[in-house]
Amino acid sequence: MSAAPTPLLRVAGLQKLFPIRKGFLKRTAGYVRAVDGVSFHIDEGETLGLVGESGCGKTTTARCVLRAIEPTAGEIFIRVANGSVVELGQLRPAELRALRREMQMIFQDPFTSLNPRMTLLDLVGEPLLVHGMKSRREREERVADLLRRVGLRPEYMRRFPHAFSGGERQRIGIARALALHPRLVVADEPVSALDVSVQAQILNLLVDLQADLRLTYLFVAHDLSVVRHISNRVAVMYVGRMVELAKTDELYRAPRHPYTAALLSAAPEPDPRVRSRRLMLQGEVANPAAPPGGCYFHPRCPYAIDVCRTETPAWQEISPAHFVGCHRAHELQLAGVE
Repeated sequence: MSAAPTPLLRVAGLQKLFPIRKGFLKRTAGYVRAVDGVSFHIDEGETLGLVGESGCGKTTTARCVLRAIEPTAGEIFIRVANGSVVELGQLRPAELRALRREMQMIFQDPFTSLNPRMTLLDLVGEPLLVHGMKSRREREERVADLLRRVGLRPEYMRRFPHAFSGGERQRIGIARALALHPRLVVADEPVSALDVSVQAQILNLLVDLQADLRLTYLFVAHDLSVVRHISNRVAVMYVGRMVELAKTDELYRAPRHPYTAALLSAAPEPDPRVRSRRLMLQGEVANPAAPPGGCYFHPRCPYAIDVCRTETPAWQEISPAHFVGCHRAHELQLAGVE
């Protein structure tokens, strides 16, 4: 029996704390636990959706994975093109720079992520220049090919970003992310700033590019319908912690964490004749600088019992490839969506 292939990306115990400084001397008075012990993996060619409310730590997790910000603790392993596995935290700056060819990011805002003083040729071609492609003609040919792949005309490369709509600017951002033939692409809410009709076009483009180029996505979003359309598996975060991780169909059909069920119930039904079954949560989201004891979700959870207030729930596999952090996961019967 052959061994399972090594995941392209594996994150273990990832933690990111931001210090809270007070007083004239700016002494550290505490920490914001933006990411608090997150673990997951992504197989090659797969899309993992990372969802949760605003401020739950999704984007911080994504930026830590790329080493755009330095994690406080944890390990990040990536399988590089030659098959070896590298731990990003152990790399020197020069080694990390060489590895960045294999890891790229699509940013949330297509307006502020593009330099208005640069043409498309300079924007999309800049990664090529930084990584050694000195010939301008070679860069022009590569940029022209990238623009065709994302649905833009090559002659647009002489224009500036202000000449394009939001959806076209996001296509430019995608072309820039693909310039160096990456294997892992982190998409940080790439369609949240776009009109709904344009969102569908960009999502379909990402799916097509994944099939053509064998890309692997970490897809950060808060729109559950978007995540369901593009993801193979979905991870749910709450106040810096991961509370559930499962295959997309199983998580939407049979969630096992009360927070996941509440998120699913908040998604609007496309049929106006169907009555809303929204689960209204009481209270406020926990403060990541002073989280409650036990399960972070217990002050808002309608199913909380005494153990939820005192003990941190274990991260357990309750069915094949379905993980959840909840004391009552085995006994609760929660409603999903069809």
